[in-house]
Amino acid sequence: MINKKFEVTGMTCSACSTHVEKSVGKAVGIEKVNVNLLSNSMTVQYDGASIDEEKIIKAVQDAGYNAFVYTNKEKLAAKVSKPVNVDNVNNEVIQMKNRLIVSFIFTIPLSYISMGHMFGFPLPGAFLGHENALIFAFTQMLLALPVVFVNNKYYKVGFKTLIKGSPNMDSLIAIGSSAAFIYGIYAIYKIGYGLGHMDIPLVHQYSMNLYFESAAMILTLITLGKFFEIRAKRRTSDAITKLINLAPQKALVIRENEEVEIAVEDVVKGDILIVKPGQSIPVDGIIVEGSSYVDESALTGESIPVEKKKGDQVIGASINKSGYFQFKAMKVGDDTALAQIIRLVDEASSSKAPIAKMADKISSVFVPIVIIIALVASGVWLLLGYSFEFAFSIGISVLVISCPCALGLATPTAIMVGTGKGAENGILIKSAESLEIAHKIDTVVLDKTGTITQGKPKVTDILTNSETSQEQLLTLAASIEKLSEHPLAEAVVEEAKDQNMDLYPVVNFLSIPGQGIEAVVNNKKIFSGNLRLIIENNITLNDMDMIGSKMAEEGKTPLYFADEEKVLGIIAVADVVKPTSKGAVREFEAMGIDVVMLTGDNQKTAEAIRKELGITRAISEVMPQDKEREIQNIRSAGKIAAMVGDGINDAPALARADVGIAIGAGTDVAIESADIVLVKSDLLDAVAAIQLSKSVIRTIKQNLFWALFYNSLGIPLAAGVFYPLFGWKLSPMFGAAAMSLSSVCVVTNALRLKMFKPHFTQKRGDSVGFHVVPNDIKNKNKGVDSVTKRIMIIEGMSCSHCSGRVEKVLNALEGVEAVVNLDKNQAIITLSKEVSDDLLKSTVTDAGYTVVELS
Repeated sequence: MINKKFEVTGMTCSACSTHVEKSVGKAVGIEKVNVNLLSNSMTVQYDGASIDEEKIIKAVQDAGYNAFVYTNKEKLAAKVSKPVNVDNVNNEVIQMKNRLIVSFIFTIPLSYISMGHMFGFPLPGAFLGHENALIFAFTQMLLALPVVFVNNKYYKVGFKTLIKGSPNMDSLIAIGSSAAFIYGIYAIYKIGYGLGHMDIPLVHQYSMNLYFESAAMILTLITLGKFFEIRAKRRTSDAITKLINLAPQKALVIRENEEVEIAVEDVVKGDILIVKPGQSIPVDGIIVEGSSYVDESALTGESIPVEKKKGDQVIGASINKSGYFQFKAMKVGDDTALAQIIRLVDEASSSKAPIAKMADKISSVFVPIVIIIALVASGVWLLLGYSFEFAFSIGISVLVISCPCALGLATPTAIMVGTGKGAENGILIKSAESLEIAHKIDTVVLDKTGTITQGKPKVTDILTNSETSQEQLLTLAASIEKLSEHPLAEAVVEEAKDQNMDLYPVVNFLSIPGQGIEAVVNNKKIFSGNLRLIIENNITLNDMDMIGSKMAEEGKTPLYFADEEKVLGIIAVADVVKPTSKGAVREFEAMGIDVVMLTGDNQKTAEAIRKELGITRAISEVMPQDKEREIQNIRSAGKIAAMVGDGINDAPALARADVGIAIGAGTDVAIESADIVLVKSDLLDAVAAIQLSKSVIRTIKQNLFWALFYNSLGIPLAAGVFYPLFGWKLSPMFGAAAMSLSSVCVVTNALRLKMFKPHFTQKRGDSVGFHVVPNDIKNKNKGVDSVTKRIMIIEGMSCSHCSGRVEKVLNALEGVEAVVNLDKNQAIITLSKEVSDDLLKSTVTDAGYTVVELS
């Protein structure tokens, strides 16, 4: 069996991809076909003895589309070039946009001319009166022709699928608009006949029964919906391009004892490469000389730069933070970790099954039924002895009232309003597919670093001996660490800066690799580093090692500070949990969704975070491939999985998941690979996104009902069922009214989504995404006779410690309850008794922050 990948062009909806799949699947020798609408790709497993590439492409062409053999993106990645199908997708977007512009240019004046007089709008005299009926009708036809011409693809695909026995939305569009246009031409002939024979009633009847505007409107509205859908199809290619651009294009190599700069693709296994501070590492290898701290967060998710020395592995596309080193190239080109991630993103995106649109499912049943009813109704009236004109008008009436204006609007309008509402609240939803799947999610997989946690080390604990105050220790520690290149030193210095501390002068600074630093401060030698540094200098611990060990078990990194005799204290540094993460985990569980944590961090840190958040399952020390494999395992068990992450290492898992949710503060690649982006980097917004999806899907189902209700109700009337008994025959005007009414109902129902608000069951001690007034404040205030709520905007808060301090000083005031939101730089204050504005402001100002506004 041969496995081959093909590019497919011309697909615009899930029915298109399904039709291609069926067409190719029928061919002799085909074992398996998987068509992916979003990436415009098709993977085929076939018997090379029975069928070849040309016959497979011919099967696609017979279905009304085009195909060609897929270009290998892995080779493109090695050459740091752009995937070929980026241009194909961009061209499709441009073509669709041009079609839409032309459609609107002609549909707007056509609608005005045909229906303006019904609303009392003025029309030129050339279009008024029975003597100008031909001008009135013929002008409408000329305006409708360009719309029909630029959207001829619907006719090509629609009629072809109809002939093949698998009608879709395109078939309904083609039949409905064709019927309306043909009826309009027929009406022009009747008007001409009436004018020639001075039959004015006939002229008036048919000049009011033109359907050119219906034909144009159907095509224009459907094209508008398709345009919004096709824009989402660029994301996979964009993600691949972003990944490729991560790798540096040049590398510094030692050849013949000289430093030579060459292109990365020219690096061969065994080359010795040089990496200077601040540079990206070109390929994977092993350090042979020097040492440094390397930021691997983009690839491993580890938030703290990793110390690298001789013999350690380095990964291509990671960043050298400090020292100079040389390394031997071990993996180049397609073998690097980055190239493997690129391949995983591509494969995961291509294997994601297309989602069948509900409207297309309805169309597959609705279209043939409508056609049969129209033919049977016309045939019955002919057999009953009525004129061909009467029978033809009956058939046209059935087709016209079944035109898919509302059916075509049902899904796009709800999705457009839903995605707009999401964007309003910092939830960017990239495609209709992801919005549809999100409501079925039963498992959420969370990355740790930058998703659950802040992604940046912070000081969490300051513990001192009996002779040293916390302020003294922090001042001393920051004074020394300010000269250090160690990434944890930044957290200590930042904490001292937050507390406005004046640092001491430092002399005789010495860095001890693998242990820490020593320096002289105030004529006293001070040591700063790990436990090994303390032990090797024979410094008395006084049980501080036990305290440090406990901190390590909690996922923190203890930094020991000592003089030559004893340990002065320990400062613990950790990547702290975001204020909203615990609340988000509770909300997922309240919705019946299982939560799993995946992280590249060590087991101790992962276990500490798992316990803190109450997560049932946590998997630690995983590489990008492992994350992607875990997602695949969850999906294989029949679960609908969402992955929430922020790093490049999360990109394969984001692409493999049913729905990928990226944290907005994360990398471009994670954002491009995901289906949903949380701009505010708040996990509670992931909860809101799923709730929004449920509301949108519910609205779509309601829309589909209303889209079909009026039309289905009118079909018996259009078919003339009541004509023999009551003389009721549907006039074109009533047919148009029914179509318009169903469209109005659909749009109005979709607009109700603008009132969507997420519902959080838990109290907001952990901060909330969209609530202006947190739930816990509301609950605590029940039974209070007089309650005043104030919002204070504060400047100067830069971390959770800052917000904690502000919250603490405000809550210390009698009659004050305050919740501080660091992301919004605001405090929501509830007063159960009168407290002056000046007191509230001065309390925050005295704590070291600036009050911008109190309202």
